[in-house]
Amino acid sequence: MLRQTYGVLLGAAQAQARWEYQASMNILGSKKRMMIILACTVPLLVFSGLVLAGAEDMPSILGGKHAYSPAYYTPFIFGVSIAIGLAAGLITGCIGAGGGFIIAPALMSAGIKGILAVGTDLFHIFAKAIMGTVAHKKLGNVSVGLAVAFLVGSIGGVLGGGLINRAIYDYDPMLSDSFISFVYVILLGFLGMYAMTDFIRSYRSGDHGDAHGHGGKGEADTKKSLPTILQSSKIPPLITFDEDLTPGGKKIPALYVAICGAFVGFVAAIMGVGGGFLTFPMFVYVLGVSSFTTVGTDILQIIFTAGFASITQYAIYGFIFYTLAMGMLLGSLVGIQIGALATKMVKGIYIRGFYAIAIMAGFINRLFALPTKLVDLEYISMSKSTATLIAQAGNIFFFIVVAFFAIWVCSVFFRNIPKFREEA
Repeated sequence: MLRQTYGVLLGAAQAQARWEYQASMNILGSKKRMMIILACTVPLLVFSGLVLAGAEDMPSILGGKHAYSPAYYTPFIFGVSIAIGLAAGLITGCIGAGGGFIIAPALMSAGIKGILAVGTDLFHIFAKAIMGTVAHKKLGNVSVGLAVAFLVGSIGGVLGGGLINRAIYDYDPMLSDSFISFVYVILLGFLGMYAMTDFIRSYRSGDHGDAHGHGGKGEADTKKSLPTILQSSKIPPLITFDEDLTPGGKKIPALYVAICGAFVGFVAAIMGVGGGFLTFPMFVYVLGVSSFTTVGTDILQIIFTAGFASITQYAIYGFIFYTLAMGMLLGSLVGIQIGALATKMVKGIYIRGFYAIAIMAGFINRLFALPTKLVDLEYISMSKSTATLIAQAGNIFFFIVVAFFAIWVCSVFFRNIPKFREEA
């Protein structure tokens, strides 16, 4: 069961990475879209600089009890945002999964409050979705019935997740950071341990091929069971889908689709990872929707889920750091292209290894950050200096791993530029 769950979550990360890559390539291929991004970024930087010049007493730690608009800014912070986006893009492009997992931990490690990191990440995803999605190429794949039912559920999930995040933050900002860190510890710990086990087993068995060949048995077993059970239910209203692939189409109760949407929206609002991360496995492995229909519907829901969550649950409450989001967007556009090209020159087994290490680095980072927060909350007894030392060790390890990976990928890319030109 755990192995099947890992296969589903890994498939989700890969589906999200494919969307990230497509959206980034669409943006990079359009001068108009790049100009729009720059036009949005420059005024924010200028205004933030003016605010900073007249407010020397503003706190150096982002997002205290009260958020700032457009948030505390220095050129260094903007540089950090580009670096974080670059690293996430490199991981997404090279590994094909997991890049988004490091953004919130990286932002929180840089001193940004958890709720601000979540809101900023969601806005960054929304901006990329709006700018990078070529809708007219995918509309033919969208099942309107599935999309409507899913979005109804996701809106409810987003409202619930956003309400919980804000309520915890209003009660105690430190508790909010602890809660978000704990959620990441659970998810990254599960994914990282299984990814590392999978890498070690593949390395020992000599399976050095495709970097993304995981979870096949889990997918097959799931398709034979849960989707069949759900589609055999006759709870009205029923939604018909995949008419082009199955005579008469398949049918499923709208209730189940809405429940899946609620879960995706809830997780997206809590973690800021974007709805696309879970939509793909929910549709394919749980509801039994074809990949053909899932792709189009997934793109549609990412725009609405990320947009609704970022605007209604975070932006209007001041929990989005706009300059940081635009910096991450710029960095990720470059990183994802370099990573995608570099992966052509790297064996799959090494990509598997770096995926496992990157996820484990995020897990250790958030795990080591918890003692400091729990000491401040007086939940555990430990000296403040010891807890701080543990947190610093987690931050150093995390950034060393990410920096090493980034340098390695970039070196592979630059060494092979002549080969890339020949292929082009």
